[in-house]
Amino acid sequence: MTSGNEILPSRASLASRSAQGPRRSTATPRWSRRRGVLAAFSVLATAGFVAASLVPLVSFPNTAEATELDPMSLYASAVEDAQRYQAGDAPSIELDRASEYTVYVKPTPTPTPTPTPPPGKKSSSGSSSRSSSGWSPPFVTPNPGSAQAIAYDMVTSRGWGDSEFACLVALWKKESGWRVNAYNASSGAYGIAQATPGRKMASVGSDWETNPTTQITWGLGYIQGRYGTPCGAWGKSQRSGWY
Repeated sequence: MTSGNEILPSRASLASRSAQGPRRSTATPRWSRRRGVLAAFSVLATAGFVAASLVPLVSFPNTAEATELDPMSLYASAVEDAQRYQAGDAPSIELDRASEYTVYVKPTPTPTPTPTPPPGKKSSSGSSSRSSSGWSPPFVTPNPGSAQAIAYDMVTSRGWGDSEFACLVALWKKESGWRVNAYNASSGAYGIAQATPGRKMASVGSDWETNPTTQITWGLGYIQGRYGTPCGAWGKSQRSGWY
């Protein structure tokens, strides 16, 4: 049942449409195009996946090498931190030392020069060669009236110089200290020249026990007869301890 305004197809039109046969669907070409696009897309995606999987193998042919690091333990790092902390916080220590030092150098003793004999007096040429020590006593002017003054006059009268007198002074100073009454109980030596025994000097004078002139005269005669000069006797005393 319809309204009067609706137009209904007639039976003739319906019969003609059925005679013409079924119409072709217009959606078939659209579905075929979509299938072609999907196929192309799947091909491209497959090619991209294959390329992505092959690129790392081509770009990095060598085996990856890991960087070697020095082994470090937790204990070592903790000790290092503790040492750094202690060294940084330790207070500085200043040693209490004197800024100035005094060095004492023992002075070298100045050797006593050998005096030059005065003109007109002879000096023994062999005195230094006869002394084994290599040292000659210096000459000292004796006190007037002393035993050494008496000996000096006797030495110069025998033709000996000041160097020989210096050897005589050193020799008899070592033997007796130039004492007239010097006596050695073990050997029996007596007097300035230490004659052994002392009574030998009686050949010069009976006052040999107290007179320095008698003792010196005997002593110089003994030295000249046995050693030649006082320096010869001094050299013998230096070598053996006696003359």
